[in-house]
Amino acid sequence: MFKSICLGLLALVPLVSAHYTFPALVVNGTRTADWVNVRMTNNHYDNNPVTDVKSIDLRCYNSQNLAPATTINVRAGTQLGISTGSGTIYHAGVVNVYMAKAPSDVSSWDGSGSVWFKVHEIGPVTNGGSSISWPTTTMDTVTFTLPQSLPNGQYLVRMEAIALHAAESYGGAQFYISCGQINVTGGGSGNPGPKVAIPGVYTGNEPGILLNIYYPIPATYTQPGPAVWRG
Repeated sequence: MFKSICLGLLALVPLVSAHYTFPALVVNGTRTADWVNVRMTNNHYDNNPVTDVKSIDLRCYNSQNLAPATTINVRAGTQLGISTGSGTIYHAGVVNVYMAKAPSDVSSWDGSGSVWFKVHEIGPVTNGGSSISWPTTTMDTVTFTLPQSLPNGQYLVRMEAIALHAAESYGGAQFYISCGQINVTGGGSGNPGPKVAIPGVYTGNEPGILLNIYYPIPATYTQPGPAVWRG
């Protein structure tokens, strides 16, 4: 009996380890503690993804853990990183990073409405249908530069890794999400956009979300979501 239980648990290890969370920020080269500056997600224990693009969990994936995080200061024009709990992003897929400016204290804000703009994305490398590769699979941290013209204030920073290994049918794409809280200083007078609502930004039928990445090999790839705002 004990042997059977152990074998059953071992069978689950590859499944869990193939999934991931994004519990930490990297500010000024220093990784913050887990779930301090990032809101704890529903999958903080089981690592399971969101698959329903219409779910409220597509926003910050924290419907079961509503306690806010601590907000950390980050200067505009500097690099900000978002890090996995352990290991790399692993699954073939893409990354989008969104931000949304809170009207006041970000700790008590839910991010509702058409307030989200994209600041970073990482897609695949295609070769006209002969090959496709996924740079994110070797990453444990996604790093980008906060635009210098980003206005000062408190923001949610939303990490979205979309795993596409089972995306050939509707609902097969897996979304791994978290939201950090930052206070931007030293910013400018930019006007970030275009802005979208989350959920609402995706239907699930986008060519970058509903596709077979294995056969035929995609000749091109269309990143889902709005264009990146670069300030």
